[in-house]
Amino acid sequence: MSFMTSRQFPTSRLRRMRRDDFSRRLMREHTLTAADLIWPVFVLEGEGQREAVPSMPGVERLSLDLLIEEAREAFELGIPAIALFPVVGTALKSELAEEAYNASGLVQRSVRTLKEAIPGLGIITDVALDPYTSHGQDGILDEAGYVHNDRTVETLLKQALSHAEAGADVVAPSDMMDGRIGSIRHVLEQERLVNTRIMAYSAKYASRYYGPFRDAVGSAGNLGKADKSTYQMDPGNGDEALHEVALDLAEGADMVMIKPGMPYLDVVRRVKDELKVPTFAYQVSGEYAMHMAAFENGWLEADAVILESLLCFKRAGADGVLTYFAKRAARLLATT
Repeated sequence: MSFMTSRQFPTSRLRRMRRDDFSRRLMREHTLTAADLIWPVFVLEGEGQREAVPSMPGVERLSLDLLIEEAREAFELGIPAIALFPVVGTALKSELAEEAYNASGLVQRSVRTLKEAIPGLGIITDVALDPYTSHGQDGILDEAGYVHNDRTVETLLKQALSHAEAGADVVAPSDMMDGRIGSIRHVLEQERLVNTRIMAYSAKYASRYYGPFRDAVGSAGNLGKADKSTYQMDPGNGDEALHEVALDLAEGADMVMIKPGMPYLDVVRRVKDELKVPTFAYQVSGEYAMHMAAFENGWLEADAVILESLLCFKRAGADGVLTYFAKRAARLLATT
């Protein structure tokens, strides 16, 4: 007997199990905990510095001293890791992104200080060049203005190694260059940094949902009207994502990322079903900004919608979610 005809009304009344809270909880297929959350943070130079991101209400760029306080609170709430994104001054941006692998750079110093202050907190670093390039692209441009894949990978290798040597637990290449995962894994093995994990942004789409993030890290103005469609994925493609993920796994990725999040939950589901590997998704800045606009206008119930949106990621197959709501969600989960 097929699934569709094996249960029939009135013998089966599916509402019976929805009748009471206890039975709803007993049959719940997916749950959300603070351990499922990764908090993306923006770090800037200086001390006592706190800058609001206008397109992301409630999100701030923080100097390292203030970030440590916020990160400690996140850790105490049960959030296992933060993802670190730098705000790089214009004077340090260049065509070749040399600042990306400066051993004394903002990210490298932040990693060392955070690991010393909060040893148990996982530190994930973004391996990408757009915060450091004067043109806002994620790589090195050739004479025609095209992002040169192999030349970019050479710089990404230096950046990833500098992060790992500083003590990053996870390096997260988000650039979408071909072959960079294998090259980074080889260098980490060569340098005996064998326990540095790689979270590959394997299926990162050329999405319009990233605008507020680019404002936050200061790359929007440099990028101008250019886009990243020559290296990030076409939003119309799903099968291609599986090929990208499979390649990154073969090259040594420990876990994979789908980005953006909610509009691409079908990709999360396919990756988890077909490859059965640690799979993460990023509830990106545009998704956050849309939610916040609705909350601030009273169009949606904030706390309930935040938790529902994150639970959807778990239902789709995500093992964890990068979200700007991480701390707020963890506080809510602690009281439910």
